[in-house]
Amino acid sequence: MSDFLDFLKHKIAYVAEGEFKPGKFTEAKELFEKAVSTYSQGFKGAYLLQEPGTDKGIAVIFWEGIEDMDANKNETCEAVLQEMAHLFARPPQTMFYEVCAEVETPVVEAT
Repeated sequence: MSDFLDFLKHKIAYVAEGEFKPGKFTEAKELFEKAVSTYSQGFKGAYLLQEPGTDKGIAVIFWEGIEDMDANKNETCEAVLQEMAHLFARPPQTMFYEVCAEVETPVVEAT
């Protein structure tokens, strides 16, 4: 029964949408990568998206479960996020989503 319940468990996506001060996106990107590199337990990947020609972006971080996100809080990551805070034009809007469908690129065998 446990295997079946694990199968039904959905990943969680943490999503932050925000805008950085003019010209600060590149610095924020570097700090995002530094913060994300500290994650381990339950971390399933991350993306930082930029609206072309702007300093607006969306960060999406995938977790096995919300408890994994809490378990990955550490001093290094918190310091990096604190360093990033002044780069925002206004505080980012954050949300959590349940991953309901996941489509991967099919593997094509070479002929």
